Amino acid sequence: MTPSRPYLIRAIHEWILDNDLTPYLLVNAEVAGVHVPQQFVEGGRIVLNISPQAVQGLSLGNEDVAFKARFSGAPMDVHAPVYAVLAIYAKENGRGMIFTEEDGLPPPEHPTPTKPPGRPSLKVVK
Repeated sequence: MTPSRPYLIRAIHEWILDNDLTPYLLVNAEVAGVHVPQQFVEGGRIVLNISPQAVQGLSLGNEDVAFKARFSGAPMDVHAPVYAVLAIYAKENGRGMIFTEEDGLPPPEHPTPTKPPGRPSLKVVK
């Protein structure tokens, strides 16, 4: 089953814009694959304004969030895997959605092998 996080991010983003509010993303900047301006990272996290006035070429895909923006006047390509997004909310009233970090982590590269089924190992207790 595909993760629901990218769909929820897109839906909340649309809802915020429909209400003439400013969508902000809270991103875990310490996750592998996150490319954000490090001078604005605080406590391993960064808040990004993703309103149409602030970014160009916003892509809210199933795998990642990407756009171009200016930070202190310098242009930058911003990229974050969807599982690094911790929240999307409206700047004006804080309404939106918070995601848990555990829910968004990618599956392990090599799943833990499970013990093959065999004889049950039950003990008789007297």
